[in-house]
Amino acid sequence: MASRPAHEASTSGARAAPASLPAQPAQIIRSESEALEIANQLSSEIAIEAQQRDRDRILPWQEVDALSQSGLWGITVPREYGGAGVSTGTLTQVVALIAEADGSVGQIPQNHYYALEVLRVGGSSAQKAFFYERVLRGERLGNALAEIGHRDFKRRTQLLRESGGWVVNGAKFYCTGAIYAHWIPTLVTAHEDEGERQYLAFVPRSAAGVIITDDWDGFGQRVTGSGSVQFDRVRVEPEWVVPFTASFEQPTTIGPFAQIIHAALDLGIGWGALQATLPFIREHARPWVDAAVESATQDPLLLAQIGNVHVRLCAAQALLARAALAVDAAQLQPDEDSVAAASIAVAQAKALSTSASLLAGSKLFELSGTGATLDGLGLDRFWRNARTHTLHDPVRWKYHAVGNYVLNGVRPPRHGAL
Repeated sequence: MASRPAHEASTSGARAAPASLPAQPAQIIRSESEALEIANQLSSEIAIEAQQRDRDRILPWQEVDALSQSGLWGITVPREYGGAGVSTGTLTQVVALIAEADGSVGQIPQNHYYALEVLRVGGSSAQKAFFYERVLRGERLGNALAEIGHRDFKRRTQLLRESGGWVVNGAKFYCTGAIYAHWIPTLVTAHEDEGERQYLAFVPRSAAGVIITDDWDGFGQRVTGSGSVQFDRVRVEPEWVVPFTASFEQPTTIGPFAQIIHAALDLGIGWGALQATLPFIREHARPWVDAAVESATQDPLLLAQIGNVHVRLCAAQALLARAALAVDAAQLQPDEDSVAAASIAVAQAKALSTSASLLAGSKLFELSGTGATLDGLGLDRFWRNARTHTLHDPVRWKYHAVGNYVLNGVRPPRHGAL
């Protein structure tokens, strides 16, 4: 790829300049097969410098531009609005392919797709037409959902409705993709007659009062740009504000849709770890002396362990495909039963994709030997990425949800974390 401008290197704590708007409209993807073909091609290109980006914390501006200009960021836009309206199964395959190449790059559009689902469920026809058109043009959505510094999950960022207009005021963290975004969907709280209500406010990245700080320094997912966003009385138009609380007062697929993308990311990282393990064993690993074989590829205990990793990744992939069908069914006919079934299917896939990705990242070293730990190889990025991303929400609660549903018939709660 072409050399990067100096500003693309991540300097922790630095304020980030807004992303430029697309110089030309993005490609429009018309079919599921086209989406998969493009994702396969781009994943090969993205993988080339993944190790260097991770090592040096080089923000992947060119890779993100290539992804959005390819049309992949617009594939969930419904057909009636000019998009491909791909199935959830195709979306998860696209996400997994990119995450296999680079876990960080794979995660960057996750909340873009999530915001589009919130828009699909709760937005007006005019709002959908407005934002879908911009997404198809190549504009990117980031996120400013989570807040830190408190032990509860209350959102303290406010939507203030004043006589002079509406403003957003507050601070967010874990804002994956915000650095690269043209719009930042922001979870805000408004105080109304019936109490507190939450909305998703689509805030222009270039608006006065928006400050993004590149202060994410986690040991994994290093170049997702998951840092801080400050909103200092940022003006927003009412037409940019989409209901959020209301979308969870009825059965919708927002929760399982968000979670299945996370599961796809974990699966992709796991496949990436296995694909890095195989050539290292073939070319560098030594068999254990007691195996009495000439090559590590003939070590019977090593073969059994490789088989175990592969089986678990294949099982997670199968559960993911099964869950995608359940999400599609619930999108077509959302009710208490279909959304609960989708949520449980996704929880099952998320539980197994979590353990499989962590297993693959760990076995890479156990089976390859000490030589695989050399810093210059960067093979630790797979485990670090899997361990970091799988902390997004506790997998123990996935097992709880599944058990409570199977044994007691209790539907899981409806929120963005399941």
